[in-house]
Amino acid sequence: MPLNSTATHKPLEIAAIDLGSNSFHMVIARVVNGALQVLGRLKQRVHLADGLDANNVLSEEAIERGLACLALFAERLQGFPEENVTIVGTHTLRQAVNAEAFLKRAAEVIPYPIEIISGRKRRA
Repeated sequence: MPLNSTATHKPLEIAAIDLGSNSFHMVIARVVNGALQVLGRLKQRVHLADGLDANNVLSEEAIERGLACLALFAERLQGFPEENVTIVGTHTLRQAVNAEAFLKRAAEVIPYPIEIISGRKRRA
């Protein structure tokens, strides 16, 4: 490399998605000198918890609302490496007996792993 050339380093861009009981939230940020610079936020009400029946089965309608939101998020995340995206599911997905079916379908829509976290971990 010539001495007068400068290496161009693309700033690290990361995304975090919270699959909540009422809304799904996505934040995209850039790491600049060790600090986060928020580039965008997207929040969509999906009312996932409203889709739980008395037996904790998530309705098809609620699943479809969630998947539609994830498809929108996936469009915004095109080109992001897997290690730069964190997606967490919370209370409703912990309660749903068919959460695995939701996760399997979600994997077809958004190519990043979804971790269902404990209530204790979420509070941390």
